[in-house]
Amino acid sequence: MHMPSSTPTYHIGVDIGGTFTDLVAFETGSGRVVQAKSLTTSGDLSQGVWDCLAKSAIAPSAAEHIVHGSTIAINIAIEQKGAETALVVTKGTRDVYKIGRQNRPEAYNFSFARPVPLVPRSRTFEVNERLSATGERLVELSPEDAAAVAEAVRDSGAEAVAVCLLHSYGDPCHEIQLGEQLRAALNGAYLSLSHEIVREYREYERTSTTVMNAYIGPKTSAYIGRMQERLEADAFSGRLLIMQSNGGAMSPQTARKLPVAMMESGPVGGVIAAAELGTRLGFGNVITFDMGGTTAKTSLIKDGEISVAQGYHIGGYASGHPVMFPVVDIVEVGAGGGSIAWIDDVGALKIGPRSAGSHPGPICYRRGGAVPTVTDANVVLGRIGAESFLGGEMRLDEAAAKLGLDAELGGQLGMNPVETAHGIVKIAAAKMSLAVRGVSVQRGYDPRDFALVAMGGAGPLHAVEIARDLGIPTVIVPNLPAHFSALGMLMADVRHDYVRTHYGPLIEADYAQIEGIYGELLAAGSDTLANAGVEEDARSYRRWMDLRYVGQEFWLQIPVSEDEIRNADGEAIHRRFTEIHDHRFGHAAPDEPLEHVNLRLTAVGARPAIALPSLEGTAGDAVAGTRRIYLVDAANAADCPVYKRELLAPGARISGPCVVEEYASTTVLFDGDNARIAPTGEMIVKVAQDA
Repeated sequence: MHMPSSTPTYHIGVDIGGTFTDLVAFETGSGRVVQAKSLTTSGDLSQGVWDCLAKSAIAPSAAEHIVHGSTIAINIAIEQKGAETALVVTKGTRDVYKIGRQNRPEAYNFSFARPVPLVPRSRTFEVNERLSATGERLVELSPEDAAAVAEAVRDSGAEAVAVCLLHSYGDPCHEIQLGEQLRAALNGAYLSLSHEIVREYREYERTSTTVMNAYIGPKTSAYIGRMQERLEADAFSGRLLIMQSNGGAMSPQTARKLPVAMMESGPVGGVIAAAELGTRLGFGNVITFDMGGTTAKTSLIKDGEISVAQGYHIGGYASGHPVMFPVVDIVEVGAGGGSIAWIDDVGALKIGPRSAGSHPGPICYRRGGAVPTVTDANVVLGRIGAESFLGGEMRLDEAAAKLGLDAELGGQLGMNPVETAHGIVKIAAAKMSLAVRGVSVQRGYDPRDFALVAMGGAGPLHAVEIARDLGIPTVIVPNLPAHFSALGMLMADVRHDYVRTHYGPLIEADYAQIEGIYGELLAAGSDTLANAGVEEDARSYRRWMDLRYVGQEFWLQIPVSEDEIRNADGEAIHRRFTEIHDHRFGHAAPDEPLEHVNLRLTAVGARPAIALPSLEGTAGDAVAGTRRIYLVDAANAADCPVYKRELLAPGARISGPCVVEEYASTTVLFDGDNARIAPTGEMIVKVAQDA
């Protein structure tokens, strides 16, 4: 990109959440940081991006790079507003997608509901073909059968089509043939072929992943296309990248083909930035806590390494849809600032998962909201300043919030507005503590060995209370906490993950064949990186093998080197499996035979390094005043000092009870909590532990 040297240029990260859209921009020459936040525009999500650009006084034409994360894909799936989708499968497997797995995670839950397929049986079509598990052609797909099923799909009126033929991970020849026929017959319908999505065995999960990609594809692809067109119309000539769930970024072309890869594209940015921040501050073990307007998300980082799972469920494990795609391991609960407080059939106070979103939003937003939310409760308790929200850009209506709490909840509960608000906040904190336990205690980690990184607009508001509940000794509030996910997106490399099922005993492995498969994966990865604009010297590749003991069902993902594959060094690979198994489970059986299941390759394109901002406060009186705040209970309010974070210089120390306000977030400290400002501006809180 060629621009006059006097014209500032920017690297921009944009995160569209359920309630707010966040933007962070780095000026390339000076390193100046610009932040902006606007309400998410649900009717046209891209408008929130342009609202932030206008607030920042940055023209799209001044951007060299834009990295974009959005909730659009996950929202389409959860709200079930996707395309009318058809599914084509091998003859005899029509009901695999409907039957699914016979998991019953809650054995005594009489209200348990199985996942409802996104494609009804009436739009599931069979085609006469068959491959063996090794890819051998048992029944050829005839042109007549392919044409017949294409005609049937066309007549169904489907807007999108998923094709998942049995064992096509071994040889996609029939899917390719059928795909050509469908493209010719359907005149522009969105098409997802399973071998282009994920070449891994497990028929139900592979089908579910392919269906999900087709289901969200038309709307997600159209959204990305509109973003590109609008940027081009505003003279943007830089590089647009879309954030992925695996912590990497991809080109818009790849995103339009693989929208299922961007399901969790928003939250992962904060995890990337938290790993970098923890390393910089000397905290290798951190737990991220990201609370926005709609949900709260948490993830665990051990020794500076982000945990990536090879699959997850959209809508929860119990009754959600499995997706076999790498994702940063995140536990999410419906407890954000906009989460609605309500009373169930037995009179108990509940929080979420429904959210008021940005329209109409919480009652205090003055946008027509009529049901109480967590944000309303925090305003009533004085923890959020009604006059200072978003740096004073958005005044909140505390009186309306009190009236709403009283009218909607207080009468039924027999509580005044302050008591109701305190109950809402305590229940929300308990839900969020369970999420933190989900990534720590439930996976064998002691949260007391970690620091909690608080991010999101509401994260610092609740983080200290959650840390105290779990015995976590330290809370880190980064610079720009409300924009931390957008910031993390700027630190993400281009990345794509490839997998190929290749099964057999490790001791009998054909390493020449394995090397050939890795060569095919590497060629695909190289093409993808090239399409994203990554120069050849910025590309790197990591190889993995999924290994397990003979007779086991699940595997461990083991890193392997190019030399080990070329030299057929199975002993070194076996030793590494033993070490990792022993570290993970506390035991290993080094003499037991292994089998390889899947081969994986990660293609990475390094992007220009963006350093975490060091926002040094300006020395001066940081106390902006005092505010009556309810902290411990609903009966006693304390006059607490209110600090302006931008006036807290490095080395400054403050003690609770107090609140620290900044542009888009507030940190609450309780009695006995102590905070210091790091040399680079982060606030590090020593949490007082209950006796």
